[in-house]
Amino acid sequence: MCLILVAWRAHADYPLLLAANRDEFHARAAAPAAWWPEPNILAGRDLAAGGTWLGVARDGRFAALTNFRDPTVAQRDAPSRGELVPATLASMLPVELRLQQLRRTAGNYNAFNLIFSDAERLAVFESVPGSGRVLGPGVYGLSNHLLDTPWPKLRNAKSALATAMTRLPDEGPLLELLRDERQADDTQLPRTGVSLDWERLLSSAFIRSPDYGTRCSSILLIDRHGGVRFSEWSWDESGTLSSQVEHRFDITAAIGA
Repeated sequence: MCLILVAWRAHADYPLLLAANRDEFHARAAAPAAWWPEPNILAGRDLAAGGTWLGVARDGRFAALTNFRDPTVAQRDAPSRGELVPATLASMLPVELRLQQLRRTAGNYNAFNLIFSDAERLAVFESVPGSGRVLGPGVYGLSNHLLDTPWPKLRNAKSALATAMTRLPDEGPLLELLRDERQADDTQLPRTGVSLDWERLLSSAFIRSPDYGTRCSSILLIDRHGGVRFSEWSWDESGTLSSQVEHRFDITAAIGA
């Protein structure tokens, strides 16, 4: 993912709200969200390396991943970061123990951020500083830097999220903020080691270009009764909807009760 918004125990009726965009080269094949046989998670799948960027388990645990943008430190032979999401959901560990594992193994991968929950607590691990922590109730944002780094796209999205949360269970405002194509002024752009043209392109929440862009938008909602709704929209090279899926299920114990 290249934009993840998480509202954790910040809404009376929805203990979890996650809205996210996955940005990737259009040539890299992917499958829409579906149930995996092993581990038993609901997730899209990167068909090039077999991993995923966002997944949720039947008990309400979830994990989502962003890359940390720094082209100067890429390891060509590193394993795919997409294996971190299914590995986290397969581990069944409390967040503190999973954070300990990540501290030991993060150096094997190119730089990443992982935000995840064991259905009781929320945590984030950031591989560049090599640290992780448990997060309290609140609204959080991740792009391709550290948690809540105030890039323009993240500031705009979090501001829009506050209004969208008042409209739940209507997903329309959430999808609208994920489809925001406003690019930042050059004076507000971060400098992450890519060209100025790329910084401009990557500065919007929704990215539209022939070779690289927003491939899918996802909304994950868990209500206070344990009802789960996972909605995903896939986009083609022109930014037009190419497929849409929705999955609903109930978890055995409601979170945030």
